[in-house]
Order: sequence, then structure tokens, then C-alpha cells
Amino acid sequence: MRESSLYLKIVEWSDQDQCFVGRCPGIIGPCCHGDNEVQVYAKLCKIVEEWIALMEQEGKPLPPPTLWKNVSEKALETVS
Repeated sequence: MRESSLYLKIVEWSDQDQCFVGRCPGIIGPCCHGDNEVQVYAKLCKIVEEWIALMEQEGKPLPPPTLWKNVSEKALETVS
């Protein structure tokens, strides 16, 4: 498993920007955007991997993971 798999990646529509915006809480804020949700997610994944590689090269500790095994269950709990 890649280190980047431990971090939640979010792509959501921005009414303000009129496009999809990608971010990864704990790693990087809004960092990529576009009209195609799948392409924005792919860009986001690459950016997250690059940030993790930079942190490791610089000897900086990685932030705590933001993704856990039952993330979908926890998300559903907040909606209910």
C-alpha cells in the first residue's frame, strides 16, 4: 500500500469557482481544479504523492493519517 493511501482525498464542486476542486486534509488544501471530476482526482493523487515524497526527503514527519478503514461508516453516521 502506498503511503498516500492513508490520506483522505476530496474532490467537490465549487459554485464559486464553477469547477471541481481537489484537496487532501492534513497534506494540502485546495490545490487542483478542472471540469472533469476524474481528472481532478488523478491530479490530486499525484500532488499528494509528491508532497509526501518531499516531506520524506526533507526528513519531516508525515501528518497523522486522515483515512481509516471504516471511513464510509463514520461518514454515514454524521449524515444520519
